[in-house]
Amino acid sequence: MADSWNLQDDISVDDPEIYNLIKKEKDRQRKGLEMIASENFTSKSVLQALGSCLTNKYSEGLPGNRYYGGNEIIDQVEILCQKRALEAFNLNPEEWGVNVQALSGSPANFAVYTALVEPHGRIMGLHLPDGGHLSHGFMTNTKKVSATSVYFESFPYKLDPATGLINYDELEANSKMFLPKMIIAGISCYSRDLDYKRFRKIADGCGAYLLADMAHVSGLVAAGVAPNPFEYCDVVTTTTHKTLRGPRSGLIFFRKGVRKVLKNGNKEMYDLEKKINEAVFPGLQGGPHNHQIGAVAVALKQAATPEFKLYQQQVVSNAKTMCKCLMEKGFHIVSGGTDNHLVLVDLRNKGLDGARGEYVLEHVGVAVNKNTCPGDKSALKPSGLRLGAPPLSSRNLKDADFVKVVDFIDEAITLAQEANKAAGSLLKDFKAKLDGPEFKPKVDSLKQRVEEFAVGFPLPGYDDW
Repeated sequence: MADSWNLQDDISVDDPEIYNLIKKEKDRQRKGLEMIASENFTSKSVLQALGSCLTNKYSEGLPGNRYYGGNEIIDQVEILCQKRALEAFNLNPEEWGVNVQALSGSPANFAVYTALVEPHGRIMGLHLPDGGHLSHGFMTNTKKVSATSVYFESFPYKLDPATGLINYDELEANSKMFLPKMIIAGISCYSRDLDYKRFRKIADGCGAYLLADMAHVSGLVAAGVAPNPFEYCDVVTTTTHKTLRGPRSGLIFFRKGVRKVLKNGNKEMYDLEKKINEAVFPGLQGGPHNHQIGAVAVALKQAATPEFKLYQQQVVSNAKTMCKCLMEKGFHIVSGGTDNHLVLVDLRNKGLDGARGEYVLEHVGVAVNKNTCPGDKSALKPSGLRLGAPPLSSRNLKDADFVKVVDFIDEAITLAQEANKAAGSLLKDFKAKLDGPEFKPKVDSLKQRVEEFAVGFPLPGYDDW
């Protein structure tokens, strides 16, 4: 009997428009240099799990306690993912548990706040313009930008503008006045290691939970090339698609067992597991995305290999090489260097802003993102560029290759400086000048050289897409 929908089970036939767009995006990734610090390239095996029949199953609830039938295999997938999550970070299951159902990093953070902070409870996270994340509670004097700041009371901590480093002394002093229920040790654009021991001391001083959002550095943590937040924190959240090289998803790790011994000798126990699990479902989500959970399990198995550790060592080495070369070419690096996978470049000494830098680099095939720097007044007009090493490291670029990448960046920024001098003060004037007859041939020439360089490196994933 013919299929009444006449589907061929081949996307190239069923939907050639989307098929061609996917091929174009793959071609863009192959010919360009992806340097956005929050991105990476997954392995083919992760993509295979992500596009599998696991997406067909509804499984509200937890393993062994579902609201739908037919979840015998899905239970095994989720339990295996939980087991691998603990193993990837060398965690004792008697001391740590993990929820693998969060859809991504922001939902994971919001679930933790919902479980432990409660409505209008107080939190402290790194200020967005200073390298924090929206989900840590960003607001301005006129608007509560993040939903976190709508439903919880947030008070940010900041960087020392002179050093570009977190001002722990100021955080400690403010925490004793604000008395937050939770302090968030996490970053979106901060190139230095976090001092989790100092965070723990500050949290204990005001009676707060300590949450580490290690979304950016979780791969580095798993490989042992970044400080371990599990030693000091009550809860640890992460995305899985950045340095961890998995699909877009989220994990929530929570402490179990004894929280502290009271003066009378009694033990106060952690009670986080039930609260966090119920905040995820039924509090904020419906059925988990089982194809994501399966793909995360694959990525976590890869993260436990010796090859993954070597990869993460190369990520850090590439970032340091990139940072050194940029500084040698006169770029100002916020905090004066990097300990991890990213570099924050302040373009003010080049007479440019982040929007102009991002625009010219995108036009020559280098994907970066504009980013605020200490002292910026608006997140809409940032002074900097965030550059990340993980995606290109996944394409097997080494230190010497990053020297060449910095040459491309420097050449593009020089073009932007020349165009900016010849343009008006508005961004649209700059774009028009750069796209005009005087500069477009130079931009196109540089783009061609970037493409010739980029296609010499393999791109993980499906060979035919």
